[in-house]
Amino acid sequence: MKKSTNYVLALILFANLISLGAFAQSNPVPYALTIKAEDLKKHLTFIASDSLKGRNTGSPEQKVAANYIADHFKKSGLAPVNGSYFQKVDLVNRSWTKVALAIKGKSYDYLGQFMASALVPVAANTKVSVVFAGFGIQQAGFTDFAKLNAKGKYVLAFEGEAKDEAGNYVLSGTKDPSVFGKGDGWKEKLKRAQAVGATGLILISDKSEKDFGNQLRQRQVMMKRFGNERMVFADEAASPNEAPVLLISSAMAAEILGTSEDQLLAYKASIAAAKKSIAPTYKSAPINLTIERTEKPVDTYNVVGYLEGTDKKEELVILTAHYDHIGISADGQINNGANDDGSGTVTIMELAEAFGKAAAEGKKPRRSILFMTVTGEEKGLLGSEYYSKHPLFPLANTVVDLNTDMTGRIDDEHLGKPDYIYEIGSDKLSSSLREILIDQNKKHVGLELDFRFNDPNDPNRFYYRSDHYNFAKHGIPVAFFFNGVHDDYHQPGDDVEKIEFDQVQKVGRLVFYMAWEISNREERLKVDSNKP
Repeated sequence: MKKSTNYVLALILFANLISLGAFAQSNPVPYALTIKAEDLKKHLTFIASDSLKGRNTGSPEQKVAANYIADHFKKSGLAPVNGSYFQKVDLVNRSWTKVALAIKGKSYDYLGQFMASALVPVAANTKVSVVFAGFGIQQAGFTDFAKLNAKGKYVLAFEGEAKDEAGNYVLSGTKDPSVFGKGDGWKEKLKRAQAVGATGLILISDKSEKDFGNQLRQRQVMMKRFGNERMVFADEAASPNEAPVLLISSAMAAEILGTSEDQLLAYKASIAAAKKSIAPTYKSAPINLTIERTEKPVDTYNVVGYLEGTDKKEELVILTAHYDHIGISADGQINNGANDDGSGTVTIMELAEAFGKAAAEGKKPRRSILFMTVTGEEKGLLGSEYYSKHPLFPLANTVVDLNTDMTGRIDDEHLGKPDYIYEIGSDKLSSSLREILIDQNKKHVGLELDFRFNDPNDPNRFYYRSDHYNFAKHGIPVAFFFNGVHDDYHQPGDDVEKIEFDQVQKVGRLVFYMAWEISNREERLKVDSNKP
């Protein structure tokens, strides 16, 4: 009896091994061929339609897109995760609703007469003591913070740094500024101010009244275009180094210091001539400051569909694209985002259908696959970052992320040569991922693989600019596919009729073949590289 039982068990085990082996040798081509240009176009015609108003993160129209994607995942045979096709991403919109400044009872308008490099909430009409610190520099002959009683006060200082008569910066002796004179030099001054107990910084613009007015108007235009809202995680705490940093005119500064603008500028010139700090004799008046911030919850989701694997189901392959875009421009034009990233979104939908069909015919992958269209990419890769902080499956079990963002448009470099794809990241963490990419492309698709943007010295830094990066920074191998930027990037002209769907199809099939190979190979991808 025991011998017979062992024999039967051996037959069952052998049959299972044959089954797994047969699957590993099964032909992926019929399923790859289900990824068709006409189906991609059908989905994108809806996803990038005017009715969805550019799928801005948290908009009702983005939720319509999310439901459309989730419904397709369900029809493709994918399972929900934890009972849902949606992962709520806890975001809030933070906006500055009132910023007001008064000097000696006289009110000044935000973006009309002053601006800010940084804002943090300040209770309405708070009386703030001010102390003057020249250029706000503590280096070489400049000792502006020595013996400065700044605890609990705002430091008032000139923007930038002193120059000599030849136009050279005093600290460097050349035309090149020190850290205090660069565009973000205010950060260095704020560090010094905070080190002596200051709670805020007010910089005196180095521009003339006319040029400062132009700067204010430029900021107004920028705020109208992009708004004053910032989308952040609901649990994001304020940085302990955050503080208000205001930029005012020299005339406003003279009001605070009880002097004339001419005398203040003469004092500034005397510091440059002396090439060192000169103790100021001004007595600063306090200011009254209001900085009010509001927060509104954002209703937005990553859309997920899960296909459970067989003998290696604890390991996970993730396929991603972002389905949000930038919504409606200030002038009322809709940015449909057909290429960015409607093209990637519909690719994920077609990949889900192809793998779902294979599974329905008894060819489930050995490793599990998570199909995910993420939200908030345009706001700072927020949806994928949220997933990396709140993963639905352990990151330690995640084998790879294959990310598609912007395919189906031909950039200027490839006019007349459309059969290409830029790939970024496949060799940075895993040597075997790049090998799989090249092998599967050679066997099945035949695209020109262009790796120029994979160069760590590439100024575009595309490796850091799409959702794959939030997996890569956790040590998960990634490959990022896109066709490059174009004149319609983030413009109302990014429409469906400009998409080359044959190219989207080819890239989709390449990603399919890679995912098929990675999810079914015996060995997990090696994590054996550490390239920048």
